[in-house]
Amino acid sequence: MHIYSIPLWKRTPFYRLLLPLITGITIQWYLQFVFSFIALSLFCFSIAFLLISFFPIVIRFRFQQFHGVLLHMVIVFFAMMLVWKKDMRHHKEWYGHFYTDTSALILRIDEPLIEKEKTFRALGYIEAVYDHRQFYVASGKLLLYFSKDSLTYSLHYGDRILIQKPLQHIRNSGNPGAFNYERYAAFQQIFHNAFLKANDWILLPEKNTNRFDQFIFSTRDKIVRMLRKYIPKDQAGIAEALLIGYKEDLDKDLVQAYSNAGVVHIIAISGLHLGLIYVMLDWLLSILPFIKRSKFLKMILLLGCLWMFSLLTGAAASVLRSAVMFTFIVIGKNFFKQSSIYNSLAVSAFVLLCYDPYFLWDVGFQLSYLALIGIVTLQQPVYRCIFIKQKWANKVWSLVSVTLAAQFTTFPICIYYFHQFPNLFFITNLIAVPLSTVILFAEILLIAISWFHFAAVYLGMVTGWLLWLMNNFIFKINKLPFSVWDNIYSNLYTTSILYLFLICICGYLLGKNKKLFRLAVMCLLIFTAFHVFAGLQLKKQVKLIIYNIPRSTAIDFVFQNRYYFLGDSLLQKAGLLQNFHLKPARIALQLNTFDDRLRNLTHSKNYWRFFDKKIMLIDSAVTYQPVLQKIPIDILIISRNAAIKISGLTKTLKPAIIVFDSSNSLWKIANWKKECIALDLQCFSVPQQGAFVISID
Repeated sequence: MHIYSIPLWKRTPFYRLLLPLITGITIQWYLQFVFSFIALSLFCFSIAFLLISFFPIVIRFRFQQFHGVLLHMVIVFFAMMLVWKKDMRHHKEWYGHFYTDTSALILRIDEPLIEKEKTFRALGYIEAVYDHRQFYVASGKLLLYFSKDSLTYSLHYGDRILIQKPLQHIRNSGNPGAFNYERYAAFQQIFHNAFLKANDWILLPEKNTNRFDQFIFSTRDKIVRMLRKYIPKDQAGIAEALLIGYKEDLDKDLVQAYSNAGVVHIIAISGLHLGLIYVMLDWLLSILPFIKRSKFLKMILLLGCLWMFSLLTGAAASVLRSAVMFTFIVIGKNFFKQSSIYNSLAVSAFVLLCYDPYFLWDVGFQLSYLALIGIVTLQQPVYRCIFIKQKWANKVWSLVSVTLAAQFTTFPICIYYFHQFPNLFFITNLIAVPLSTVILFAEILLIAISWFHFAAVYLGMVTGWLLWLMNNFIFKINKLPFSVWDNIYSNLYTTSILYLFLICICGYLLGKNKKLFRLAVMCLLIFTAFHVFAGLQLKKQVKLIIYNIPRSTAIDFVFQNRYYFLGDSLLQKAGLLQNFHLKPARIALQLNTFDDRLRNLTHSKNYWRFFDKKIMLIDSAVTYQPVLQKIPIDILIISRNAAIKISGLTKTLKPAIIVFDSSNSLWKIANWKKECIALDLQCFSVPQQGAFVISID
């Protein structure tokens, strides 16, 4: 007897709605259509879709495919409308419509201040703009940095201040391969920042707080204080990150070690933590006699506890996303017997993208759904590949199969964002995930019994020892020379082709479809072709890069896959500064070898010759005498606030372009630029315009 199987795309109808939603979001962000076009298109497609619904059934059947196309177009333009509305700059009350450099702003401190190395950072919310005797009620977010000597009064959430200082646009560094911070801030609806000293702001008498936000911040503060009280100082930072996602006390080297070991998801509050809570609560509620009989009561208690935990952890975006996701999974499981988990995932993604369409670019959002899809789709096939009789070994293999399934669907995008692959991820996850689960439950118990000081002290000591054990294990794994495959070249095209290859090869292995196998081979050939083409382009690569790194001089001379670095000694050492500022560029340009004898690079004191380019670096006071024949210089680099006059330099030198690097003060650059304009000289300001990158033929 032939058993009819319902196709996956029919069992998961929300995936067919999710795809046009994602399409519309992407189109609007990159093409930025005007509101009138979006509104008119949405209205017309909606009317056409509704009109067909009133036609006789014969006509509706004949035009059913056209009806489906209209529905998809409605969703596309609905998504475009969501993106347009989400952009604060399109709102009438956005402060940018009224603000000028002479305006005064009334701000509300929208979160507790976070201490940095030299400043305190906080998110401000603009309530009003005062300009030329005009008072405008306004709105919008602003990133605030307070110098440490300016805080004679400790600012708190809800405090209101008055400032009158020119705001600065948030801009990218312009360094090759650098993180797109400008776009990231725009997704948070933040477009400006302000650096405030003691005389730049005035505290206003009345506070403006939201009770819910106040509850969240105060609860988070209490949890942090409890953890610091009972857990040893060296382990308190990781404890805070593990339980509530508070990362301000985390050691940067520890975070890098967790990332290299492939277990950074442990210290980033996400679906893993909520999943552990869900499993524990599901088991607990299933054995309680009065609750297990009522599915509805069990579901209410389960969801209530999940959302309470989400709020107690500070209501971080990643936790709220996971809470929504688990909400739809739990509802689908309890109310719809034939519900597909794929459909539940699609519904949760649809709702989240309607709430905030910019979640689509969030790395946590992408990794969460890709990992879950991998686990749901591949865990059982992977688990069934090996049969193990021993019960304990079978449990271990089950955990490994979950890790492999999640890693399989997330590794291409991890390589794209982080350009590294943890070779020992299955070992680290095998130890760290169960250990972190025990630690998480121990921390929850510690918070619950914190009123009982004697028991809390001993539980804190045990929790601290477990955290030390986990950290020590991660550090030892990280020190192994083969623990991480680093500096992997990847771009959007190679990542897309790699995902298509994985989908095809999985489809072939699970369904024995030969067409998918042929398509997988084709994808592999295209993937190889991309890398071959990149290798050929690399052979022609000759560049000069002057990096945009605050208060620093950093220059790379690039030839093929080799480079020579000229700059500050701190940037020559492996560490956070180098990893953040220089490493992304070198990965993007496929540079893997430092060469102190780089081909066609010669120098004498501050004079450099790279192929046919003459380069001079001036970083101190220099006196030049007038000459009859001026010395031609292709690129003149001025750094470290050198005490010079441009008019004086041009008596001896004839520069094609003058580059002011990021080690100079902005006021000094402004004066130099005025001189360049007066002398009709081309100039480039790295801190204002981004990194200076030139290809040398």
